[in-house]
Amino acid sequence: MYQLLRQIPTQQLLLRQLPGFLAAFLIAEMFYKFHSFTLECAAFLVTWFVIDALAELPVRLLRPIRGNASADGVKD
Repeated sequence: MYQLLRQIPTQQLLLRQLPGFLAAFLIAEMFYKFHSFTLECAAFLVTWFVIDALAELPVRLLRPIRGNASADGVKD
């Protein structure tokens, strides 16, 4: 966690991780009542991972399309 906070610029960390973190936090707070801190914490982290992965999916799908569009415009 310490390395994550040191390696990623603060602005990028806030823009990319804060929305997913807040959504996962709200979901965990409203729905996860396992009466065990460990289980609730683990469920929160899994929820955050899934939300972050789903948010990253469109970026990964569009990245190859953008790469092909720029390569098509190049003349030999």
